[in-house]
Amino acid sequence: MLSVLCDRTYRHLFTAQIIALVGTGLATVALGLLAYDLAGANAGSVLGTALAIKMVAYVTIAPAVGAVADRLPRRVLLVGADLTRAGVALTLPFVHQVWQVYVLIFLLQAASAAFTPTFQAVVPDALPAERDYTRALSLSRLAYDLESLFSPALAAALLSLTTYNWLFVGTVFGFLGSAALVVSAVLPEPVAASATGGGTVYAKATRGTRLFFATPQLRALLALNLAVAAASAMVTVNSVVYVRDQLAHSVTDVSLALGAYGGSSMIVALLLPRLLDRVADRTVMLRGAMVLTLVFAALGTITVAGNGAWRWPALLVTWAAFGAACSMVLTPTGRLIRRAAPPEERTSAFAAQFSLSHSCWLLTYPLAGWLGAVAGLQSAVVALGAIALAASLLAVRLWPSRDGMSVEHEHTDLPDGHPHLVGASRIPAGWCHSHDRPVGADGLHAG
Repeated sequence: MLSVLCDRTYRHLFTAQIIALVGTGLATVALGLLAYDLAGANAGSVLGTALAIKMVAYVTIAPAVGAVADRLPRRVLLVGADLTRAGVALTLPFVHQVWQVYVLIFLLQAASAAFTPTFQAVVPDALPAERDYTRALSLSRLAYDLESLFSPALAAALLSLTTYNWLFVGTVFGFLGSAALVVSAVLPEPVAASATGGGTVYAKATRGTRLFFATPQLRALLALNLAVAAASAMVTVNSVVYVRDQLAHSVTDVSLALGAYGGSSMIVALLLPRLLDRVADRTVMLRGAMVLTLVFAALGTITVAGNGAWRWPALLVTWAAFGAACSMVLTPTGRLIRRAAPPEERTSAFAAQFSLSHSCWLLTYPLAGWLGAVAGLQSAVVALGAIALAASLLAVRLWPSRDGMSVEHEHTDLPDGHPHLVGASRIPAGWCHSHDRPVGADGLHAG
Protein backbone atom coordinates (compact mmCIF):
# COMPACT_ATOMS: atom_id res chain seq x y z
CA MET A 1 0.00 0.00 0.00
CA LEU A 2 2.78 2.45 0.89
CA SER A 3 4.27 2.07 -2.59
CA VAL A 4 2.04 4.93 -3.82
CA LEU A 5 4.05 7.28 -1.58
CA CYS A 6 6.95 6.85 -4.00
CA ASP A 7 5.07 9.24 -6.26
CA ARG A 8 6.39 12.67 -5.22
CA THR A 9 3.20 14.57 -6.07
CA TYR A 10 0.96 12.23 -4.14
CA ARG A 11 3.41 12.06 -1.24
CA HIS A 12 3.29 15.84 -0.86
CA LEU A 13 -0.50 15.93 -1.19
CA PHE A 14 -0.99 13.11 1.32
CA THR A 15 1.35 14.77 3.81
CA ALA A 16 -0.54 18.04 3.33
CA GLN A 17 -3.77 16.21 4.07
CA ILE A 18 -2.40 14.69 7.29
CA ILE A 19 -1.01 18.00 8.58
CA ALA A 20 -4.27 19.82 7.82
CA LEU A 21 -6.30 17.08 9.53
CA VAL A 22 -4.18 17.32 12.69
CA GLY A 23 -4.65 21.09 12.68
CA THR A 24 -8.40 20.64 12.31
CA GLY A 25 -8.44 18.16 15.18
CA LEU A 26 -6.65 20.59 17.47
CA ALA A 27 -9.09 23.32 16.50
CA THR A 28 -12.03 21.05 17.35
CA VAL A 29 -10.78 20.53 20.91
CA ALA A 30 -9.92 24.20 21.35
CA LEU A 31 -13.31 25.27 20.00
CA GLY A 32 -15.10 23.21 22.63
CA LEU A 33 -13.10 24.89 25.39
CA LEU A 34 -13.67 28.31 23.84
CA ALA A 35 -17.42 27.65 23.73
CA TYR A 36 -17.38 26.76 27.41
CA ASP A 37 -15.55 29.99 28.26
CA LEU A 38 -18.09 32.04 26.29
CA ALA A 39 -21.31 30.22 27.13
CA GLY A 40 -20.66 28.15 30.26
CA ALA A 41 -23.46 25.62 30.75
CA ASN A 42 -24.82 26.49 27.28
CA ALA A 43 -21.60 25.35 25.59
CA GLY A 44 -23.36 22.28 24.20
CA SER A 45 -25.90 24.46 22.44
CA VAL A 46 -23.11 26.60 20.98
CA LEU A 47 -21.25 23.55 19.69
CA GLY A 48 -24.44 22.05 18.29
CA THR A 49 -25.13 25.24 16.38
CA ALA A 50 -21.53 25.35 15.17
CA LEU A 51 -21.89 21.77 13.88
CA ALA A 52 -25.06 22.72 12.03
CA ILE A 53 -23.29 25.74 10.51
CA LYS A 54 -20.45 23.46 9.44
CA MET A 55 -22.86 21.14 7.63
CA VAL A 56 -24.71 24.03 5.97
CA ALA A 57 -21.39 25.41 4.72
CA TYR A 58 -20.44 22.01 3.32
CA VAL A 59 -23.80 21.51 1.61
CA THR A 60 -23.98 24.97 0.04
CA ILE A 61 -20.38 25.92 -0.73
CA ALA A 62 -19.09 22.70 -2.34
CA PRO A 63 -21.40 22.90 -5.41
CA ALA A 64 -20.47 26.56 -5.88
CA VAL A 65 -16.80 25.55 -5.90
CA GLY A 66 -17.60 22.98 -8.59
CA ALA A 67 -19.03 25.77 -10.71
CA VAL A 68 -15.88 27.93 -10.64
CA ALA A 69 -13.21 25.22 -10.33
CA ASP A 70 -12.54 25.19 -14.08
CA ARG A 71 -11.74 28.93 -13.98
CA LEU A 72 -9.10 28.76 -11.25
CA PRO A 73 -5.77 26.91 -11.16
CA ARG A 74 -5.95 24.00 -8.76
CA ARG A 75 -2.93 25.22 -6.85
CA VAL A 76 -4.51 28.64 -6.30
CA LEU A 77 -7.74 27.07 -5.07
CA LEU A 78 -6.02 24.67 -2.65
CA VAL A 79 -3.52 27.16 -1.28
CA GLY A 80 -6.16 29.89 -1.01
CA ALA A 81 -8.38 27.56 1.03
CA ASP A 82 -5.50 26.67 3.35
CA LEU A 83 -4.54 30.31 3.87
CA THR A 84 -8.17 31.21 4.59
CA ARG A 85 -8.40 28.46 7.19
CA ALA A 86 -5.13 29.58 8.77
CA GLY A 87 -6.38 33.16 8.96
CA VAL A 88 -9.63 32.11 10.63
CA ALA A 89 -7.82 29.90 13.14
CA LEU A 90 -5.48 32.79 13.99
CA THR A 91 -8.50 34.99 14.72
CA LEU A 92 -10.48 32.56 16.91
CA PRO A 93 -8.52 33.14 20.16
CA PHE A 94 -9.49 36.82 20.08
CA VAL A 95 -13.29 36.46 19.82
CA HIS A 96 -15.47 37.53 22.76
CA GLN A 97 -19.00 36.92 21.45
CA VAL A 98 -20.75 33.71 20.46
CA TRP A 99 -21.96 35.18 17.15
CA GLN A 100 -18.34 35.83 16.19
CA VAL A 101 -17.63 32.12 16.65
CA TYR A 102 -20.48 31.28 14.30
CA VAL A 103 -19.23 33.64 11.57
CA LEU A 104 -15.66 32.36 11.78
CA ILE A 105 -16.77 28.72 11.80
CA PHE A 106 -18.75 29.32 8.61
CA LEU A 107 -15.68 30.86 6.93
CA LEU A 108 -13.45 28.02 8.15
CA GLN A 109 -15.78 25.29 6.92
CA ALA A 110 -16.49 27.11 3.64
CA ALA A 111 -12.76 27.01 2.96
CA SER A 112 -12.73 23.30 3.80
CA ALA A 113 -15.63 22.78 1.39
CA ALA A 114 -13.46 24.36 -1.31
CA PHE A 115 -10.31 22.42 -0.41
CA THR A 116 -11.59 18.86 0.00
CA PRO A 117 -13.40 18.24 -3.34
CA THR A 118 -10.56 19.90 -5.25
CA PHE A 119 -8.01 17.74 -3.42
CA GLN A 120 -10.07 14.62 -4.12
CA ALA A 121 -10.23 15.48 -7.82
CA VAL A 122 -6.45 15.98 -8.07
CA VAL A 123 -5.52 12.57 -6.61
CA PRO A 124 -6.92 10.38 -9.44
CA ASP A 125 -5.08 12.57 -11.95
CA ALA A 126 -1.86 12.18 -10.00
CA LEU A 127 -2.36 8.38 -9.75
CA PRO A 128 -4.02 7.33 -13.02
CA ALA A 129 -3.57 3.57 -12.41
CA GLU A 130 -6.62 2.23 -10.57
CA ARG A 131 -4.50 -0.06 -8.38
CA ASP A 132 -2.51 2.93 -7.11
CA TYR A 133 -5.62 5.06 -6.70
CA THR A 134 -7.30 2.34 -4.63
CA ARG A 135 -4.35 2.30 -2.25
CA ALA A 136 -4.46 6.08 -2.04
CA LEU A 137 -8.13 5.88 -1.03
CA SER A 138 -7.24 3.44 1.74
CA LEU A 139 -4.48 5.73 2.98
CA SER A 140 -6.91 8.63 2.99
CA ARG A 141 -9.40 6.61 5.06
CA LEU A 142 -6.58 5.74 7.46
CA ALA A 143 -5.62 9.41 7.74
CA TYR A 144 -9.15 10.42 8.76
CA ASP A 145 -9.41 7.63 11.33
CA LEU A 146 -5.95 8.28 12.76
CA GLU A 147 -6.73 11.96 13.10
CA SER A 148 -9.80 11.16 15.20
CA LEU A 149 -7.57 9.14 17.56
CA PHE A 150 -4.34 11.15 17.47
CA SER A 151 -5.54 14.76 17.59
CA PRO A 152 -7.38 14.49 20.95
CA ALA A 153 -4.33 12.79 22.49
CA LEU A 154 -2.02 15.49 21.13
CA ALA A 155 -4.39 18.19 22.36
CA ALA A 156 -4.45 16.64 25.83
CA ALA A 157 -0.63 16.57 25.92
CA LEU A 158 -0.40 20.21 24.81
CA LEU A 159 -3.05 21.32 27.29
CA SER A 160 -0.92 19.92 30.10
CA LEU A 161 1.73 22.45 29.12
CA THR A 162 -0.20 25.50 27.93
CA THR A 163 -3.66 27.05 27.49
CA TYR A 164 -6.13 26.06 24.80
CA ASN A 165 -5.54 29.27 22.82
CA TRP A 166 -2.19 27.85 21.75
CA LEU A 167 -4.03 24.96 20.12
CA PHE A 168 -5.37 27.44 17.59
CA VAL A 169 -1.76 28.41 16.85
CA GLY A 170 -1.03 24.75 16.16
CA THR A 171 -3.98 24.78 13.77
CA VAL A 172 -2.52 27.80 11.96
CA PHE A 173 0.81 26.03 11.48
CA GLY A 174 -1.01 22.94 10.24
CA PHE A 175 -2.80 24.83 7.49
CA LEU A 176 0.32 26.81 6.56
CA GLY A 177 2.27 23.56 6.33
CA SER A 178 -0.43 22.09 4.10
CA ALA A 179 -0.27 25.15 1.82
CA ALA A 180 3.52 24.90 1.58
CA LEU A 181 3.35 21.24 0.58
CA VAL A 182 0.75 21.96 -2.09
CA VAL A 183 3.00 24.71 -3.48
CA SER A 184 5.95 22.29 -3.58
CA ALA A 185 4.00 19.58 -5.42
CA VAL A 186 3.88 19.36 -9.21
CA LEU A 187 0.13 19.12 -9.72
CA PRO A 188 -1.18 17.38 -12.84
CA GLU A 189 -2.77 19.67 -15.39
CA PRO A 190 -6.56 19.41 -15.45
CA VAL A 191 -8.54 18.95 -18.64
CA ALA A 192 -8.86 22.25 -20.47
CA ALA A 193 -11.72 24.38 -19.21
CA SER A 194 -13.25 24.56 -22.69
CA ALA A 195 -13.85 20.81 -22.58
CA THR A 196 -16.50 21.25 -19.91
CA GLY A 197 -18.72 23.24 -22.20
CA GLY A 198 -20.65 26.41 -21.53
CA GLY A 199 -23.76 26.98 -19.48
CA THR A 200 -24.94 29.22 -16.71
CA VAL A 201 -23.36 29.35 -13.25
CA TYR A 202 -26.38 27.43 -11.94
CA ALA A 203 -25.91 24.73 -14.57
CA LYS A 204 -22.25 24.36 -13.64
CA ALA A 205 -23.01 24.32 -9.92
CA THR A 206 -25.55 21.54 -10.36
CA ARG A 207 -23.63 19.52 -12.97
CA GLY A 208 -22.20 17.11 -10.41
CA THR A 209 -25.56 16.61 -8.70
CA ARG A 210 -27.27 15.92 -12.04
CA LEU A 211 -24.55 13.41 -12.85
CA PHE A 212 -25.34 11.64 -9.57
CA PHE A 213 -29.05 11.47 -10.30
CA ALA A 214 -28.44 10.36 -13.90
CA THR A 215 -26.11 7.46 -13.11
CA PRO A 216 -27.58 4.34 -11.39
CA GLN A 217 -24.38 3.57 -9.47
CA LEU A 218 -24.16 7.11 -8.13
CA ARG A 219 -27.84 7.12 -7.20
CA ALA A 220 -27.06 4.00 -5.19
CA LEU A 221 -24.15 5.86 -3.61
CA LEU A 222 -26.57 8.53 -2.41
CA ALA A 223 -28.54 5.84 -0.57
CA LEU A 224 -25.34 4.35 0.83
CA ASN A 225 -24.32 7.79 2.12
CA LEU A 226 -27.57 7.90 4.08
CA ALA A 227 -27.00 4.45 5.58
CA VAL A 228 -23.49 5.41 6.70
CA ALA A 229 -24.73 8.74 8.08
CA ALA A 230 -27.31 6.92 10.22
CA ALA A 231 -24.63 4.68 11.75
CA SER A 232 -21.97 7.36 12.24
CA ALA A 233 -24.52 9.71 13.80
CA MET A 234 -25.45 7.05 16.33
CA VAL A 235 -21.80 6.60 17.27
CA THR A 236 -20.78 10.27 17.26
CA VAL A 237 -23.80 11.69 19.06
CA ASN A 238 -24.74 8.94 21.51
CA SER A 239 -21.46 7.27 22.50
CA VAL A 240 -21.19 9.39 25.61
CA VAL A 241 -24.82 8.62 26.53
CA TYR A 242 -24.30 4.87 26.23
CA VAL A 243 -21.02 4.83 28.12
CA ARG A 244 -21.84 7.30 30.87
CA ASP A 245 -25.60 6.89 31.42
CA GLN A 246 -26.49 3.43 30.19
CA LEU A 247 -23.38 1.61 31.36
CA ALA A 248 -22.17 3.99 34.11
CA HIS A 249 -18.57 3.89 32.86
CA SER A 250 -15.93 6.62 33.06
CA VAL A 251 -15.11 9.42 30.64
CA THR A 252 -12.00 7.46 29.61
CA ASP A 253 -14.21 4.65 28.39
CA VAL A 254 -15.90 7.04 25.97
CA SER A 255 -12.53 7.33 24.23
CA LEU A 256 -12.22 3.53 24.21
CA ALA A 257 -15.61 3.18 22.52
CA LEU A 258 -14.75 5.76 19.87
CA GLY A 259 -11.36 4.09 19.48
CA ALA A 260 -13.06 0.76 18.75
CA TYR A 261 -15.02 2.44 15.97
CA GLY A 262 -11.99 4.18 14.46
CA GLY A 263 -9.63 1.24 14.93
CA SER A 264 -11.82 -1.25 13.10
CA SER A 265 -12.34 1.26 10.30
CA MET A 266 -8.57 1.51 9.88
CA ILE A 267 -8.13 -2.28 9.83
CA VAL A 268 -10.72 -2.64 7.07
CA ALA A 269 -9.14 0.23 5.11
CA LEU A 270 -5.81 -1.63 5.26
CA LEU A 271 -7.35 -4.86 4.01
CA LEU A 272 -9.56 -3.48 1.27
CA PRO A 273 -6.99 -2.77 -1.48
CA ARG A 274 -6.16 -6.47 -1.92
CA LEU A 275 -9.84 -7.40 -1.66
CA LEU A 276 -10.89 -4.83 -4.26
CA ASP A 277 -8.35 -6.31 -6.67
CA ARG A 278 -10.53 -9.44 -6.71
CA VAL A 279 -14.03 -8.38 -5.65
CA ALA A 280 -16.29 -5.79 -7.30
CA ASP A 281 -16.95 -2.48 -5.57
CA ARG A 282 -20.68 -3.24 -5.67
CA THR A 283 -20.25 -6.41 -3.64
CA VAL A 284 -18.08 -4.80 -0.98
CA MET A 285 -20.13 -1.62 -0.58
CA LEU A 286 -23.57 -3.22 -0.56
CA ARG A 287 -22.51 -5.90 1.89
CA GLY A 288 -21.05 -3.23 4.13
CA ALA A 289 -24.39 -1.41 4.08
CA MET A 290 -26.33 -4.57 4.96
CA VAL A 291 -23.93 -5.25 7.84
CA LEU A 292 -24.90 -1.83 9.23
CA THR A 293 -28.52 -2.94 9.55
CA LEU A 294 -27.50 -6.09 11.42
CA VAL A 295 -25.36 -4.04 13.78
CA PHE A 296 -28.32 -1.77 14.54
CA ALA A 297 -30.28 -4.89 15.53
CA ALA A 298 -27.48 -5.91 17.90
CA LEU A 299 -27.38 -2.39 19.35
CA GLY A 300 -31.11 -2.61 20.02
CA THR A 301 -30.50 -5.73 22.12
CA ILE A 302 -27.84 -3.95 24.17
CA THR A 303 -30.10 -0.93 24.63
CA VAL A 304 -33.13 -2.81 25.97
CA ALA A 305 -31.06 -5.00 28.31
CA GLY A 306 -31.51 -3.68 31.81
CA ASN A 307 -28.17 -4.78 33.21
CA GLY A 308 -25.30 -7.19 32.77
CA ALA A 309 -21.53 -6.87 32.64
CA TRP A 310 -21.61 -8.28 29.12
CA ARG A 311 -23.06 -5.03 27.75
CA TRP A 312 -19.75 -3.11 27.87
CA PRO A 313 -17.71 -5.56 25.73
CA ALA A 314 -20.78 -6.01 23.52
CA LEU A 315 -20.92 -2.25 22.96
CA LEU A 316 -17.23 -2.20 22.00
CA VAL A 317 -17.81 -5.01 19.50
CA THR A 318 -20.88 -3.21 18.13
CA TRP A 319 -19.00 0.07 17.69
CA ALA A 320 -16.14 -1.83 16.00
CA ALA A 321 -18.64 -3.47 13.64
CA PHE A 322 -20.10 -0.07 12.79
CA GLY A 323 -16.60 1.23 11.98
CA ALA A 324 -15.75 -1.77 9.79
CA ALA A 325 -19.01 -1.61 7.84
CA CYS A 326 -18.76 2.16 7.31
CA SER A 327 -15.22 1.72 5.99
CA MET A 328 -16.43 -0.95 3.55
CA VAL A 329 -18.83 1.61 2.09
CA LEU A 330 -16.71 4.76 2.27
CA THR A 331 -13.27 3.57 1.14
CA PRO A 332 -14.20 2.57 -2.46
CA THR A 333 -16.37 5.68 -3.00
CA GLY A 334 -13.66 7.57 -4.90
CA ARG A 335 -13.27 4.68 -7.37
CA LEU A 336 -16.96 4.84 -8.14
CA ILE A 337 -16.95 8.59 -8.75
CA ARG A 338 -13.75 8.41 -10.79
CA ARG A 339 -15.33 5.88 -13.15
CA ALA A 340 -18.60 7.75 -13.48
CA ALA A 341 -17.21 11.22 -14.15
CA PRO A 342 -14.97 12.16 -17.08
CA PRO A 343 -11.77 14.00 -16.07
CA GLU A 344 -13.15 17.46 -16.82
CA GLU A 345 -16.09 16.87 -14.45
CA ARG A 346 -14.30 15.24 -11.53
CA THR A 347 -14.18 18.33 -9.34
CA SER A 348 -17.92 18.85 -9.86
CA ALA A 349 -18.60 15.18 -9.11
CA PHE A 350 -16.50 15.13 -5.94
CA ALA A 351 -18.07 18.43 -4.87
CA ALA A 352 -21.51 16.87 -5.33
CA GLN A 353 -20.52 13.85 -3.25
CA PHE A 354 -19.14 16.13 -0.54
CA SER A 355 -22.33 18.21 -0.47
CA LEU A 356 -24.85 15.38 -0.75
CA SER A 357 -23.16 13.15 1.82
CA HIS A 358 -23.09 15.98 4.35
CA SER A 359 -26.77 16.61 3.64
CA CYS A 360 -27.34 13.12 5.01
CA TRP A 361 -25.37 13.94 8.16
CA LEU A 362 -27.28 17.21 8.50
CA LEU A 363 -30.39 15.02 8.77
CA THR A 364 -29.11 12.19 10.95
CA TYR A 365 -27.01 14.08 13.52
CA PRO A 366 -29.90 16.16 14.92
CA LEU A 367 -32.22 13.15 14.65
CA ALA A 368 -29.87 10.97 16.70
CA GLY A 369 -29.51 13.64 19.39
CA TRP A 370 -33.15 14.72 19.54
CA LEU A 371 -34.65 11.24 19.61
CA GLY A 372 -32.10 10.03 22.14
CA ALA A 373 -32.86 12.94 24.48
CA VAL A 374 -36.65 13.15 24.05
CA ALA A 375 -37.83 9.61 23.28
CA GLY A 376 -34.93 7.52 24.59
CA LEU A 377 -32.04 5.63 23.03
CA GLN A 378 -34.22 2.73 21.91
CA SER A 379 -36.30 5.08 19.74
CA ALA A 380 -33.12 6.50 18.24
CA VAL A 381 -31.85 3.00 17.46
CA VAL A 382 -35.14 1.99 15.82
CA ALA A 383 -35.42 5.17 13.75
CA LEU A 384 -31.81 5.29 12.54
CA GLY A 385 -31.76 1.52 12.02
CA ALA A 386 -34.88 1.80 9.87
CA ILE A 387 -33.23 4.56 7.84
CA ALA A 388 -30.11 2.42 7.35
CA LEU A 389 -32.18 -0.61 6.30
CA ALA A 390 -34.34 1.35 3.86
CA ALA A 391 -31.31 3.10 2.37
CA SER A 392 -29.41 -0.19 2.00
CA LEU A 393 -32.32 -1.92 0.26
CA LEU A 394 -32.75 1.09 -2.02
CA ALA A 395 -29.04 0.97 -2.92
CA VAL A 396 -29.35 -2.73 -3.85
CA ARG A 397 -32.31 -1.91 -6.08
CA LEU A 398 -30.67 1.11 -7.72
CA TRP A 399 -27.27 -0.44 -8.42
CA PRO A 400 -27.51 -2.78 -11.43
CA SER A 401 -25.95 -6.18 -10.87
CA ARG A 402 -24.30 -5.88 -14.31
CA ASP A 403 -22.36 -2.71 -13.57
CA GLY A 404 -22.13 -0.83 -16.88
CA MET A 405 -21.97 2.72 -15.47
CA SER A 406 -24.75 3.88 -17.77
CA VAL A 407 -26.35 7.30 -17.68
CA GLU A 408 -30.10 7.33 -18.05
CA HIS A 409 -30.80 10.74 -19.50
CA GLU A 410 -29.14 13.37 -21.59
CA HIS A 411 -27.12 16.21 -20.08
CA THR A 412 -28.21 19.00 -22.38
CA ASP A 413 -25.51 21.35 -21.17
CA LEU A 414 -22.66 18.92 -21.82
CA PRO A 415 -20.67 19.14 -25.04
CA ASP A 416 -21.28 16.86 -27.99
CA GLY A 417 -19.20 13.74 -27.90
CA HIS A 418 -19.39 13.38 -24.13
CA PRO A 419 -17.46 10.16 -23.42
CA HIS A 420 -20.25 8.66 -21.32
CA LEU A 421 -23.24 9.33 -23.52
CA VAL A 422 -24.54 7.85 -26.77
CA GLY A 423 -27.80 9.55 -27.66
CA ALA A 424 -29.52 9.84 -24.31
CA SER A 425 -28.58 6.83 -22.27
CA ARG A 426 -25.61 4.65 -23.16
CA ILE A 427 -21.85 4.48 -22.94
CA PRO A 428 -20.23 4.42 -26.37
CA ALA A 429 -20.42 0.98 -27.91
CA GLY A 430 -17.00 -0.63 -28.02
CA TRP A 431 -15.62 0.66 -24.73
CA CYS A 432 -16.59 0.77 -21.08
CA HIS A 433 -14.94 3.54 -19.08
CA SER A 434 -15.96 2.02 -15.75
CA HIS A 435 -14.01 -1.20 -16.21
CA ASP A 436 -11.74 -0.44 -19.18
CA ARG A 437 -13.16 -3.43 -21.00
CA PRO A 438 -14.87 -3.69 -24.40
CA VAL A 439 -18.65 -3.58 -24.44
CA GLY A 440 -21.14 -4.63 -27.03
CA ALA A 441 -23.74 -2.52 -28.76
CA ASP A 442 -26.23 -3.35 -26.02
CA GLY A 443 -24.02 -1.69 -23.43
CA LEU A 444 -23.03 -4.92 -21.67
CA HIS A 445 -19.53 -6.23 -21.12
CA ALA A 446 -18.08 -8.39 -23.83
CA GLY A 447 -16.51 -11.57 -22.59
